[in-house]
Amino acid sequence: MKIYNHIDLFQKVDNAIITLGTFDGVHKGHKVIINRLKQLAQEINGEVVVLTFFPHPRMVLFPDDHGLQLLNTIEERTNLMAKAGIEHLIIHPFSKEFSRLSSTEFVRDMLVNKLGVKKLVIGYDHHFGRNREGSFSDLEELAPVYNFEVERIPEQDVNEVAVSSTKIRHSLLAGDVATAREFLGYDYELTGTVIHGKKLGRSLGFPTANLHIKEDYKLIPANGIYAARAIVKNQLLNGVMSIGNRPTFDNGERSIEINLFDFDDVIYGEKITLQMVEYIRKEEKFGSETELIAAMNKDKVEAVKLLS
Repeated sequence: MKIYNHIDLFQKVDNAIITLGTFDGVHKGHKVIINRLKQLAQEINGEVVVLTFFPHPRMVLFPDDHGLQLLNTIEERTNLMAKAGIEHLIIHPFSKEFSRLSSTEFVRDMLVNKLGVKKLVIGYDHHFGRNREGSFSDLEELAPVYNFEVERIPEQDVNEVAVSSTKIRHSLLAGDVATAREFLGYDYELTGTVIHGKKLGRSLGFPTANLHIKEDYKLIPANGIYAARAIVKNQLLNGVMSIGNRPTFDNGERSIEINLFDFDDVIYGEKITLQMVEYIRKEEKFGSETELIAAMNKDKVEAVKLLS
């Protein structure tokens, strides 16, 4: 897959089949749309082009109150698009200036002049251009003027995407990573850098890697204990993961950490990815360190069973 970090970097291809959108999660609902694009491209010997934007428009238009909880960072979304078989991914910087383009200017200047659209595939309820003024009916009028075709994604498929996205978010915020996986088609992931923590786990015999995620818009699932895997230096390792505030000790800042089985390398500063497999239990405040250690041993036994 070729990646372009600005629409101006894209070089036109023959018979470009184009869609645009956020594609947050690149989940099973999105795959239906992606597969339709690939089918159309095959029919006319074309190539699939996905136009997406970053930062998310809400980050630009409402920087202090965007309220976003996205399923993917832009890096994660890019990797998932590559796995889905997209040939060209354009990640265009969204700006206030860009948001002022009229719907006609967007079609003419971006889709036609810069991308050379042959066929545009878009949701039945998709709106675009300044103040979201453009609709599917506008595209139907503009398509013959600029010599391209437009296809509407069926309402059923669009609704499937919306419902899936909502269910995934609700599931994750409830800690139900198993249901989220059913809709995503893969284990929910958190990627970040290993930082120094308070070393509380090590003092209890369960050393943990503490994860710092720099993207504040990334959705973090509910507090609790999870069976998880971690990709560390190209190794896939099993472990017990904790999200929470350490109520037995200090009820401090929320942290994300994992105790990796049979692994004791020093990995501070390493970038690792955690794959959340199954919820084990809620976060609890224990009366003593002895009670906490007993619970952690139980968690490990349960995680080994779940991950085997």
